[in-house]
Amino acid sequence: MRVVYEALGVARSHVHALRGRPHAWQDGRKSRMPREDEALVGEIKAQIADLPSYRYRRACALVNRERKAASLPRVNAKRVYRVMAEHALLLPKAPKRTASSRRHDGTVAVTTSNTRWCSDGFEIKCDSGETVTATFVKDCCDREIMAWRAWAGKGLPGEPVKEMLIEAVERRFGSVEGVPSQRVEFLTDNGGAYIAADTRRIARSLGLEPINTPVCSPQSNGMAESFVNTFRRDYLSRMDLTDARTVMAQLPAAFEHFNEVHPHSSLQMRSPWEFRRELRDQRRLEIPALNCE
Repeated sequence: MRVVYEALGVARSHVHALRGRPHAWQDGRKSRMPREDEALVGEIKAQIADLPSYRYRRACALVNRERKAASLPRVNAKRVYRVMAEHALLLPKAPKRTASSRRHDGTVAVTTSNTRWCSDGFEIKCDSGETVTATFVKDCCDREIMAWRAWAGKGLPGEPVKEMLIEAVERRFGSVEGVPSQRVEFLTDNGGAYIAADTRRIARSLGLEPINTPVCSPQSNGMAESFVNTFRRDYLSRMDLTDARTVMAQLPAAFEHFNEVHPHSSLQMRSPWEFRRELRDQRRLEIPALNCE
């Protein structure tokens, strides 16, 4: 029989399913009416009005977040893609990046919070010719930006980095004495502010273990590099860059938006704070955590 099925170009499983169907069977897909999309279009436009760089998956996550709060059914990401495509709301595909010749098999992400933190610095060019330099500390599990610093000027001095580390430790552990016995890895590049002896001393006194990436290997700190790209694409692209004072006034809202609203694919399209709140609720109910926290 297998030879017959192959000659006819049909699968045996399909023939078996056809034989098992009742005579009154009808294909419900042919008579199914498409859903009205006008309401969904309005929901999508409301979410991406201030976030024009968000693609369909993040737009879908934001729509479903609002629907969950209103006790409405979720919408499928494929439907969101179709609707956005029909109404010219999709962004053009990003150009493919040239693959690096350096092989990188390491993994920066971890499965438990407060196991590894990462940091990086970046510059923001203002229309006035001024430069704002910013740095941040990010958890490599839940992706929260725990602390950040910014100032008008070029270069990354050590003092803001040390203040930032103290704030991050106090935010996560309540005080600088609350760090667990197992040290938290602090992953950075080889910038002068990070490799300075005083910075490393402060980090170790806070319960952190400074780790620097290999020279000329930025992908080894890929999570911090990725955040910089995200920040430039989703936040700096819509900021008022008139001068340093104007830029710095907008940074607190941008970092808070990333923590509270920004859907992250590795967190099942939840924001860092949303992810951490759900974990805390699960621990209160004594439900096994999702490999984090």
